[in-house]
Formats: sequence, structure tokens, C-alpha cells
Amino acid sequence: MKTATLSEIRRSIGFGFLMLLILAAWLAAVPAEAARLKDISSIRGVRENQLIGYGIVVGLKGTGDGKNEFTSKSVGRMLDKLGVKLDTKDVQSKNVAAVIVTATLPAFAKAGNPIDVTVSALGDAANLEGGTLLQTPLRAANEQVFAVAQGSISLGGDDKSRITTVGRVPNGGIIEKDIQADFASRKMFRLTLHNPDFTTAARSVLTINKELGGQYASAKDAGTIDIVTPFAYENRGVELLATIENININPDTRAVVIINERTGTVVIGERVKISRVAISHGNLSVKVGDQKKSGDGEKVAVLDSGVSVGDLVQSLNKLGVTPKDLMTILQSIKAAGALHGELEIL
Repeated sequence: MKTATLSEIRRSIGFGFLMLLILAAWLAAVPAEAARLKDISSIRGVRENQLIGYGIVVGLKGTGDGKNEFTSKSVGRMLDKLGVKLDTKDVQSKNVAAVIVTATLPAFAKAGNPIDVTVSALGDAANLEGGTLLQTPLRAANEQVFAVAQGSISLGGDDKSRITTVGRVPNGGIIEKDIQADFASRKMFRLTLHNPDFTTAARSVLTINKELGGQYASAKDAGTIDIVTPFAYENRGVELLATIENININPDTRAVVIINERTGTVVIGERVKISRVAISHGNLSVKVGDQKKSGDGEKVAVLDSGVSVGDLVQSLNKLGVTPKDLMTILQSIKAAGALHGELEIL
């Protein structure tokens, strides 16, 4: 069996591409707000990395760790490196606190760039206000040091609401090494959808191929799209990605109703439909697909069959239905098999 070469794939703008254009009408969505491809997907290899380190905060006003053993040992080791020899038993100060330092290493980070760091008390320190973080190496999951942090801690917020055991050091970290990523000369790129969906993936492929003028994009599954670099973008991967990520796509959405019983929140997708059903709840009657009117004095909601849940909720609101009653009604409709969509209860 003959395997197509990269050049043959790039030149295949014939029958296959025309068929994809014909399929565009079938994949046309119910009108929705378009989103940029960069906002609904990510590029494989472009990601942030988490950093973590163990450090010491000094200069506290008696709100530090006090007699914690690991803090005393840490201070002892630090002083030893500075040429001061002390027994760790002699190091007992409530002006010092052991902390965990965390930060996020951006994609394409370069040596010398500053980053913000978060400082969190590790021991029994009561307040980090006014403290100074001493030089702390920050490591990635592979144990390599990618940044070093140091500086004055800022708690932020007002005195009543802020948490005094967690603070930040704005621009307190300095990146120590470059993050290598050669995107300019890549022959292929892979996009991953944030919310995998076959329809959204197919729409994205059609739109990308139309923008690039050839069959360069293909969907591997509901959440993965591969793009072969066209000849016009050889060694211009950055420009190619800039073009692709600004393409507008109408992402498809699931028919779903989400209920949070703790907060009384109900979120309803626009595609959720309701079949013919009648519900009696207290002094309230809900009828879908039955235009027969009820007697005077009854609270009745009458809707056509196939209406959306949004229409139902709007009618129920006019009748003064509480969020709790609304949740009960929606769950009952789903149990009866008349609610066409997923019902998620948080």
C-alpha cells in the first residue's frame, strides 16, 4: 500500500477538499456566538509549568514559627552557608517563618524575565505581613531549577477579609533559563479543543482549510486537530499560528441543565427541549403540548410541545416559582423522559 508523502498531502486540494466544502452546509450550526479558535483550543506544546520551592521569611514582628524544629534547622543551614556557625538549638526566633513558594512559569519564558510568586506559611506562623522572602530556588516537576525568588511580601486586601498566612511577591521571581520551543520551522501543529466535540472539530477543520486554501487540517478525534504547514508558511510557523488562532468558530454545545442545590443556581443550555408533559406541583400546573385551558384561580403554564427549557423557565417565573420548586420540576421532567438533554446536579 502506497503511503502519501508530505508534498502529496499539501497538494491534495481536489475532490476531498471539495467534498469537505459540500459538507459545510450539513454541519451548519444553530446561530450562536462565534469564538476565536485560540479561545476554545490550545496548541500542543504551548503550556505553562508549575514551580515550587521551600523558603524562609524573615523580619516578622513576632508572628513567625517560634520553636518549630524544621524552621530552626533551615535557619541554621542558611547561616552556615553565610559563614555563621550556630547550633540549631540556639536558633529560636518568632521573627522567622518557613514557607512554601509557588509560581507559574509561562510558555516561551526567557532567562531574566520576572514572574510573580505566592508565599504560604508552612508552620504555625500567624502573620507574614512585613516579612521578606529570602532567596529561594523554584523547581519544576523534573527537579530542575527554573527560577529564583526573593523580596518583600504583600498580603493585599483589607484587614478584615485578608488571609495573613498567604502573600505574594510581585515580580519577585527571576527566570534562570530559557524554555526551548522551536515553532518557526515545524512541519505540523496539533490543536486540542478545551471541550472536545465532534461537530466543533469538524467545523474547525472546514474553516481552517477554507482559510488556508487547501486540505491542510484534519480531525483525529473529537478534541484533536492536526495541521500540516502549507508551502506558503515554510519556516513561518508563528505567522501560520497567528492566522489560525484568530479564525472564528461557532462551537457546538451540549443540551444540558446544571443544578446547584446548595446555592440555588440553575444553568440551562439553549438546546435543551421538552416533549409533551404535564406536571402538578402544589397549586401549580405545568402543561407542555396541551393547549386546553384550566379553571380560574389555578396557576397554569401552557406551552407548545418541543419548547426549550428557557421558555419553560420564563413562564414559570411569571407564576412566581421559586428556585427550589424549579429544580424539583426539572428533575421530575427528566425522570419522566420528557427533558431532552443531560441533567447534572452539583
